[in-house]
Amino acid sequence: MDDMNSDSNYRVTADELRQFIERFERLEAEKKDIADQQKEVMAEAKGRGYDTKVMRKVIALRKRDKDDIAEEEAVLEMYKEALGMM
Repeated sequence: MDDMNSDSNYRVTADELRQFIERFERLEAEKKDIADQQKEVMAEAKGRGYDTKVMRKVIALRKRDKDDIAEEEAVLEMYKEALGMM
């Protein structure tokens, strides 16, 4: 009886593990599809004359807190002024 129970538990665990792995693999495939779509968007923007390097910086800035950005910009200006770059 114990052998049946352990076999049953193992099977359930193996099935659950397989489900987790398959879900993860599906998400990996979706992530790759999204990355490909993002590349297409940037290629299209570049084809229309936009600077994609600057666009990526703008996208990164839009993710950040406005106060953090303002503080970083203030320090950057101070450093540039100290180095005579203004």
